Amino acid sequence: MTATFETIAKEKIETLKFPNDEVLKDKDLIKERESELNRALALGNLEHTKIKIYFEDDQSRKLVETTVWGVTDKRVILKQGVVIPINRVHKISL
Repeated sequence: MTATFETIAKEKIETLKFPNDEVLKDKDLIKERESELNRALALGNLEHTKIKIYFEDDQSRKLVETTVWGVTDKRVILKQGVVIPINRVHKISL
């Protein structure tokens, strides 16, 4: 990723505001993100592996290192019910 992402604590995510628009414009990147989320979910549930989620709120780009506990059609679910809208996620990595 060429842009800089500010590291944020998972607990701070619930205070953020997320616009409704999609951060990824390329359909192939959106499919890749979906695949990455499914892999992160499997790693989180089976091995409790922490992954990096690069996302964007209404202010800036952010990075959180955490375990993914669930994925719905619109949200990534982290511990303690913290959620990030999928359409605001740029990338997921180990």
